[in-house]
Amino acid sequence: MAKQVRGEVAVGVAELRQARGVTPGLAAVLAGDDPASAIYVRNKRRACDEVGMFSETFPLPASATEAQVLALIERLNHDPRFHGILVQLPLPSQVREEAVIEAVSPVKDVDGIHPFNLGKLAQGSPCFIPGTPAGVQQLLLRHGYDPAGRHVVICGRSNIVGKPLAMLLMQRQAGANATVTVCHTRTKNLSDLTRQADILVAAIGQPRAITGDMVRDGVVVIDVGINRVEDPARKQGYRLEGDVDFQSVAPKAEAITPVPGGVGPMTIAMLLANTLTAAKRSLAGR
Repeated sequence: MAKQVRGEVAVGVAELRQARGVTPGLAAVLAGDDPASAIYVRNKRRACDEVGMFSETFPLPASATEAQVLALIERLNHDPRFHGILVQLPLPSQVREEAVIEAVSPVKDVDGIHPFNLGKLAQGSPCFIPGTPAGVQQLLLRHGYDPAGRHVVICGRSNIVGKPLAMLLMQRQAGANATVTVCHTRTKNLSDLTRQADILVAAIGQPRAITGDMVRDGVVVIDVGINRVEDPARKQGYRLEGDVDFQSVAPKAEAITPVPGGVGPMTIAMLLANTLTAAKRSLAGR
């Protein structure tokens, strides 16, 4: 499905280049030496190459000051080569995440996490939908699981997944109209709520937190989590697991996403779609 979305984006990129002579550009800011972040950014660059977009990574050392990060973002805000700016999280501890997110121009915020863009999403007229929530919505719709009228239970309330996904699916518009319940670390009797879900989204950040006894038969499960679990039997010393105990939940589920290879590729695909949208909007003066 992610390949299908990337194919649609590639067609849009080619059309934009032919009609207007513009190639959508994505700048990635990578501060620090987190190996997982480096892998994510590399995968995003490869995806950009695949669809014909221009991309460039701007690395900063782990010792970079907040002022240095903000200065780079300000330069990218005014660089016409780039229609989208991606700041890879997490940032070094001395750099305030909130300050960096707010420094990105809303018209180049293809992650959709600037307060302006989150506010537009809450209002029901989004400019950019964050990649993971958008990917979850597309997974559901393209597999025939329209959220309309269904009870969606989201486990997790982060600013990049839980909150924007809840806002997205509760809107009075096509592809939404769901009844949404958001659960978190202070939710009492979690399993009582998860067993009510027609669609369950796990974005907790804890491996195998959702088990088979916590879901009803026929549930649709979207596992957003990706956790490193020590595994001496593996060459790299770890394995990747989701927030859902796949073995116990899968037999009860009508549909379930795997980890890895489920939501992750869709997140990248939707980032590319947002970058194409940003390029089109720039030509329209928006």
